[in-house]
Amino acid sequence: MVYSGVGHAPPRNAASLVATGFIVMVEFAHFNRDEEEFPMTEDRLLIEELAAKGGQPDFLRTIAENVLQLIMEADVDGLIGAGRHERSSERATWRNGYRDRSLDTRVGTLNLKIPKLRAGSYFPGFLEPRKMVEKALVAVIQEAWIGGVSTRRVDELVQAMGMTGISKSTVSKLCKDIDERVHAFLKRPLTGEWPYLWLDATYLKVREGGRIISVAAIIAMAVNTEGRREIVGLHIGPSEAEVFWSDFLKDLVRRGLTGVKLVISDAHEGLKGAITRVMGATWQRCRVHFMRNALSYVPKGQNTVVAAAIRQVFLQPDQKSATQVWRQVADQLRTRWPKLGACMDEAETDVLAYTGFPTQHRTKLHSTNPLERLNKEVKRRADVVGIFPNEDSIIRLVGAVLMEQNDEWQLQHRYMQIEGMAELNQPMIEEENQPLHITAKAA
Repeated sequence: MVYSGVGHAPPRNAASLVATGFIVMVEFAHFNRDEEEFPMTEDRLLIEELAAKGGQPDFLRTIAENVLQLIMEADVDGLIGAGRHERSSERATWRNGYRDRSLDTRVGTLNLKIPKLRAGSYFPGFLEPRKMVEKALVAVIQEAWIGGVSTRRVDELVQAMGMTGISKSTVSKLCKDIDERVHAFLKRPLTGEWPYLWLDATYLKVREGGRIISVAAIIAMAVNTEGRREIVGLHIGPSEAEVFWSDFLKDLVRRGLTGVKLVISDAHEGLKGAITRVMGATWQRCRVHFMRNALSYVPKGQNTVVAAAIRQVFLQPDQKSATQVWRQVADQLRTRWPKLGACMDEAETDVLAYTGFPTQHRTKLHSTNPLERLNKEVKRRADVVGIFPNEDSIIRLVGAVLMEQNDEWQLQHRYMQIEGMAELNQPMIEEENQPLHITAKAA
């Protein structure tokens, strides 16, 4: 690439290049290095042509896209240690396709393709991973302020950010742009089979009919048969209503969530029945939440001892031994705390459901902990707003957080070992000649 300016120094990096729209001459390179190179005069846009076309947004946007794409290709060549199709003893890994990503700039929205690697990951430095979330947060703050339903904290933020002169139409357009992207993400078709599904709730405050109420933002994460995890859904509403859970699960199934074997969640009222009816899957009660509930039956001074006794169950290598130890511990504890013993009797099947699944996967199946970090990020962003002006604003902000997290997950290695997935298609698992049926079935 060649940059040539008149009375200006060339931009130092790609970010400033795109932000200013300052591109005077660019020598295009071919992505396929095996192709025959054309003469330089045919490949290079002369300074006069660029000057003439410089005011055309589409032209500048195309130039910017090509420049950033070339930068990414060069970055990846450096990481790999070889060019495309090049044989080299220095090669560290191979390319593995692309993933789409947009970037908002002064010359418009650029549609980029980020190279993927078979081993390791690559993310260009000029992209801000949380850019979408920041825009969504600003949009929600502005909407609350414009609508006259903002808290004192939001008012102070509006003043500090210099947004007091913002117009209703500007806020509406910003919200519309973000809502369209979030909606496309949350309603995208789901392909393949997803044996594991996690559901977890974060409670947020919203204005409704002149009152402030608490609603649950239910986040759904699933792992497919390739061992990859994705955010597959978001639903807002009263989490204790069975119709709420049924509607959410039916929507996931309509979008293509099939092959679900195990659903991991807290003990929400009505959820277990909805899982059985809609998905025909087994329910795993979150082990962490169960422990908190169980310890509520004993004095605080005894919590450490009781917790240690129950945890002996989770150290067992298989379902049969875990069940035996569970019942032994329950019998020991019920002599002093009958309600705790009854609680363990009732929860046994649901808390130990994960032990009937492949050994390689069990450490990630027994609780909703895989969503804990994500929920903390949602709460951190939501705390800035305090009270949401409406339900749509919750979907806008939380959905943007989920989109960004999902993008980051796609750059990481498999979440689960693919080897254990084959066991899920077997009608039963043999343990000491005792058949253990996995009761879940595909949706």
